[in-house]
Amino acid sequence: MSEHAVSTLRRPLIDGGKDYARVSEDVCSPIERGPTSAWYYSIAASSTVLMIGVFLVVDQIWTGIGTWGLNKTVGWAFDITNFVFWVGIGHAGTLISAILFLFRQRWRTSVNRSAEAMTLFAVMCAGVFPLIHMGRPWLAYWVFPYPNTMGPLWVNFRSPLLWDVFAISTYFTVSAIFWYMGLLPDLALVAERANGWRRKIFRAVSLGWDGSMRTWTHYEALYLLLAGLATPLVLSVHTIVSFDFATAVLPGWHTTIFPPYFVDGAIFSGFAMVMTLMIIARKVMNFEEYITLRHIDAMCKITLATGMILTLGYCTELFFAWYGSNPYERFTFLNRLFGPYRWCYYTMFLCNAFIPQALWSKRVRTTPWLVFIISICINIGMWLERFNIIVISLHRDFLPSSWTMYHPTYIEVGTLCGSFGLFFTAFLLFCRVLPMIAISEVKGVLHYARRPEEGAHGH
Repeated sequence: MSEHAVSTLRRPLIDGGKDYARVSEDVCSPIERGPTSAWYYSIAASSTVLMIGVFLVVDQIWTGIGTWGLNKTVGWAFDITNFVFWVGIGHAGTLISAILFLFRQRWRTSVNRSAEAMTLFAVMCAGVFPLIHMGRPWLAYWVFPYPNTMGPLWVNFRSPLLWDVFAISTYFTVSAIFWYMGLLPDLALVAERANGWRRKIFRAVSLGWDGSMRTWTHYEALYLLLAGLATPLVLSVHTIVSFDFATAVLPGWHTTIFPPYFVDGAIFSGFAMVMTLMIIARKVMNFEEYITLRHIDAMCKITLATGMILTLGYCTELFFAWYGSNPYERFTFLNRLFGPYRWCYYTMFLCNAFIPQALWSKRVRTTPWLVFIISICINIGMWLERFNIIVISLHRDFLPSSWTMYHPTYIEVGTLCGSFGLFFTAFLLFCRVLPMIAISEVKGVLHYARRPEEGAHGH
């Protein structure tokens, strides 16, 4: 088959035969016109949940973490479960932005801006829980190695929790810079279309962007450099988070499979959240022609691939628990399979290993409402995976006299809901204030995106 025939059959990245002016008009329209009623209802709901979460956080800081359901055996529960979950959600943004950019995957251009913003908001949500878990969040600055007058007070660099501080702060900083640099051309475009105080603000934050060839040359070199710097973070950040568990001696934690297992799970859950948000956004913001079925199909394929790797990890854990000679490790997995929290393990396996197998079907991958349901199931399953690793491994340890059950309190459940309120409130404000699709990058693939018969009509 000729190259012309293959490209004719290829589904375009951008539907509707857009030209450059139309792309600018469509993407800038949501931030230039007044908010829709759907946006007002959404922001009201998310901000209400956020305020409830803020109230509960203030209450538990004021009263103490005795408001949680922790006990002498389960010292990590909802707080660290939520922390690992939100850090994992943030991985897809850097993957889409950096790694797929280096591999020249053109379909990323319609979803990378929102995925990058999602990364920042997810890391913000993740950072809340270790602060609360410290018990005295007003002393959080003690985890940084700064010169002080309190004598020989220094941080413990051998602590995996300290590794988290450096890894996540670095990840957030590099991701924020990467996201902001990608915004510069679009901020300058919005400034040219705006009037009054909005024009002044956007001109200031676009840092004098003039669109010249010299500016574009330096911009593309810097963007490539940042992509190269951000790529190792995808592997390093969740690897370091996995060390919180892998460096312990507790059965179910002390295993060498955790670093790749955690990284793959993070990408898996991150892409599920990207699909959840993008399917909603393309409908609410009328972006069906920019976030097309081809984009959803590509994200589903990555989700399916990472889901298969994660399933292999589950099976590998079970195999080595059976094949190994450690009776404590064997008991831990028997407890996961047949213990009092077995419903949690089986639900996790169902959501992460079996339900994503439906993505083998192209009809499923190109049916947005089915993909949306699958992505929700994956997010539920990935949260339960972290709950399985933490709570089930802790509640029955080496000493049967210390065995106990963990039951979350309304404070913990409300704080989890509040983190979702923070995430969706921040994302809705982002959609209202900034272009959620990278205009300059979409224009860069516009001719590639068209069918050959449409190419002659481009401007």
